[in-house]
Amino acid sequence: MRPGGCETELLRVLAGMPFLDRLEMVEVSGWSRGAVYGAVEKLESGGFCAPAPHAADPLQPTRRFHLTSAGLHRLAEQEGLTPDELIRRYPVSAQWRRSLMERLDALAAIYRLACAVSTVAFPVRFRWYRSLPLDAGLTLPGGRTVGILRQGLTADRTGFSKRLWRLRDGPLPGTVLMLMADGVRLRHARRLLSAAPVPALLAVESAAALAGAGERIWSPPAVNAALDLRYVLERAVPGGELPAEDEPQRATLPEDFAFDGPGWDIPDHLLPVLLKAAEKRALDIISDWPWVSLKELAGLLGVSQPRASQLVNPLVGFGLVARPREAGGRLALTDRGLALLARRDRTSLAVAKKRWSVAQEDAQVVYDWRNVSGRNSRQLLRNLEHTAAVHAFLAALTGQARLLGWEVSQLDSPRRASRYFRHQDRMRSVNPDAFGVLRKDGAAWPFFLEWERRAVRPSTMSQRLAPYLSYFSSHRPTDDHGVRPSVLVVFDDDIAAGHFLRLAREEMQANGVAVPLWVSHREAVERMGPLGRAWRAPGEWESPRALPPQ
Repeated sequence: MRPGGCETELLRVLAGMPFLDRLEMVEVSGWSRGAVYGAVEKLESGGFCAPAPHAADPLQPTRRFHLTSAGLHRLAEQEGLTPDELIRRYPVSAQWRRSLMERLDALAAIYRLACAVSTVAFPVRFRWYRSLPLDAGLTLPGGRTVGILRQGLTADRTGFSKRLWRLRDGPLPGTVLMLMADGVRLRHARRLLSAAPVPALLAVESAAALAGAGERIWSPPAVNAALDLRYVLERAVPGGELPAEDEPQRATLPEDFAFDGPGWDIPDHLLPVLLKAAEKRALDIISDWPWVSLKELAGLLGVSQPRASQLVNPLVGFGLVARPREAGGRLALTDRGLALLARRDRTSLAVAKKRWSVAQEDAQVVYDWRNVSGRNSRQLLRNLEHTAAVHAFLAALTGQARLLGWEVSQLDSPRRASRYFRHQDRMRSVNPDAFGVLRKDGAAWPFFLEWERRAVRPSTMSQRLAPYLSYFSSHRPTDDHGVRPSVLVVFDDDIAAGHFLRLAREEMQANGVAVPLWVSHREAVERMGPLGRAWRAPGEWESPRALPPQ
């Protein structure tokens, strides 16, 4: 079979945008659905392209197509190029294929955004980036240029801020569309971009991946408004320049791949294809909450414990998750798991391993927290009783919220829950054990969680409360979350909780600051549930209330 017509065009499209699915090919090529589906079937049967299965939230499972060796040679012949020239002109070399497959989950969201753009401005020319701050770039009719930048789930504040700063070093596109992991980090990025030299629009990635060009989900940095993509692109001023990467020193023809071999025999870049969406969701939760138990993981996922075990077993088999007996069978990511997420989100693997590796510094000694190489993982394992208490609370809250009709739309571990702000000309921070957002009927209830085991003396209690007094004395809580979040504090016993309530009331009155504080203790929370009538506020000691407050 010799490709012709639509098939010829799709060979070129798949060279510029590897791993498109068929619906995305319809959008970016301009051909009808029937023509594209027929052409893909012919190319696949002729051995010119092959599918790779892919599943990742929030998108439906699909098949993503790439050019085979035969397809690359056929396209090179049609373009009048040698195969070596072809793999340097398009992102189809073995190095590019490995990089794009490692970023396959991010690739899917970026392609959906490119498809939404193409419904407004057709045709679009697409460009991937490997080492520059932008993830991708689009050239639209009329000389308009659009950059796409994605913040991954594991990206920390410092690394992402540096990436935004690096945008200034090279040519700037006319507009930058930014895909953010959640609403809190979207608001943080808006503040960073308030004086940016290029117009930027921000949206939560999960919403942008499902939205069309007419949905109002995009926020400008300096104006509190919601815009749709059509409005933004129709008013984009021609100009700007997409940056160009240096030509790679190494570019080799890729070999056709097959999914075989157990566990560790699978190359790392094939794992995003082999893992199911639910398994990836479990991997992200284990990444957020190292040393989580299987029971707690089941609660956080909202599934039964046998189902959680089914999801974990492949992760352990692929060498992505460790389950050491010495840690009570609790779960944490291996270095291979950290690498998978770091490459997906374009973050530093070296930094991730330094913080979160659970590998032994000395493999010859017994597994112990003193021997864990990652400093954060070592600290969590050292204080395992506190770590387990936080995990159990959040797992129980997730289950109870579901029963009460609330959706847990966000649940952040300490690395993402911290808030930094300026108070009295100094940078300060609150560093809770978790941050979450519950939603119901359009209403949002954000909260911080502090699980206290050591704050039993008045001086220590004052130290724990002081950052929140500073935080809530400013406008930052509303700026960060849209509404003022509650602060939940849980003590090990009722006596400490009562002392803290009295001290908190005195401190808030003395400082003239009202903190939306709710206090409880372990026994009450375990008996009534995290959202049950287990909570007291300063000044309301005798009347426990349920959460969220009405």
